[in-house]
Order: sequence, then structure tokens, then C-alpha cells
Amino acid sequence: MFDEKSYSLKMDKAIEVFLKELSSLRTGRANAAMLDLVKVDVYGQQMPINQVGSITTPEPRMINIQVWDQNNVNLVDAAIKKSELGLNPQIDGQLIRLPIPELNEERRTELKKLIKSMGEKCKISIRNIRREANDELKKLLKSKEISEDDENKFEKKIQIITDDQINKIDEKVISKETEIMKIWIQLNMSPLLWMVTVAGVLNIKNLEILDINKDLKQSKKLLKQQLRKKLNI
Repeated sequence: MFDEKSYSLKMDKAIEVFLKELSSLRTGRANAAMLDLVKVDVYGQQMPINQVGSITTPEPRMINIQVWDQNNVNLVDAAIKKSELGLNPQIDGQLIRLPIPELNEERRTELKKLIKSMGEKCKISIRNIRREANDELKKLLKSKEISEDDENKFEKKIQIITDDQINKIDEKVISKETEIMKIWIQLNMSPLLWMVTVAGVLNIKNLEILDINKDLKQSKKLLKQQLRKKLNI
């Protein structure tokens, strides 16, 4: 008999991989999850960094890795350099420091494209799983293990599950893009430029609120409130 739950679980796993990839993106702030996908070739196997050392974030733009075995320091260093994180490790004994570069406009644009690409890649995986399910249904129908009504019923169920997963991907993409926009604004903009940019995001045509002769703090506070409302944050 056809089991749609097994295909739902496959889709869930595809989403999990996608979320790990998102969390590993360098966004301008120190985040230990950035290292989740980096594997170190030690003891004859590929191991995640958190299994060969302790990871901490002592500063907003610094990750520290205290490698437990001195012999693994250069291996961890090499694994980080080979990754796509774009980080330059600094070795101090068994301590590896990872300064996180600022999130500039070029990097923000690059991240936005990368996030969309990751989302599309995950959608393809989800649709491939749907195709596998539908192929199995055709085989079961051909062998007369299910009826045509059963096939149609299960196809609809699989399509509903697929649509739900696709919607989840879109939501995560939008959420990550919003997160990066927030970080970029906070890291790169002067108060007045911040206000002008947010006004553009909010499509505020009446710029009287940005009058520099007015209370700058009050104007910024009002814009923050409107930005949170628009971005649901």
C-alpha cells in the first residue's frame, strides 16, 4: 500500500538541509551555526568542527574555536579556508579566531542571490520527491495494487504536502532576506541615511518626517515602528 508519510519525511529532510545551509551564511555577525557545514578530515573521517573543539562568539563579529588536540589545529584551519565562508582564520596556539567581515552592499546583494538560489534548489528537491511518489503510484496502479480512485486521492495528498513545503521555503527565503537587510542597515548606515533608506522600503512619499530640523531620535523611532510593522518583526 502507498505510504505518503514516507515522502513527507523525505521532504522534511530536504527542508532541514536547506535551513542548515541558510544558517551557515556569513551575514556580518558572528554565528556558530556558520560552521555547521564545515567538515574536518581527522581520525580517518569527516567530522564537524564542534566535535574537535569548542566554538564561542566572544564579540559580535568574532568566532573563537578552541581546538582540543594541537594536531588538529592546521586541519581545522585548512577546512575553513576550503569552505565557501570567505573567512580568514587567525591561529594562536590551539585557539583559532575568525573575524567576521562587515556586511557591505556588494555582499548583501550576493547573499540575496545566493538565498534565492538555495531556495530554488530545495524546491527542485521537493518536486523530485513528488515525482518519485507519483511514479510509485503509477506502478501500484499498473500492478492493480491500488485503484484509479486511490491513485487520484494519493496524488492530491502528495500535491498538498508539496505545496505546503514550497510555501515553507518561500517563507524562509523572505525571512532570511529580511534578517540580512536588518543587519546591513544596522551596520552600515548613519542615522539620517538609515531613515531615508527605510522610508524607501516603506514607500513613504512625504519626507517631512525626515526633516533634519526635527527631533532626529523621534523620527527614527517612528520609522522603526513602521519598519517592524511592515516586516513583521
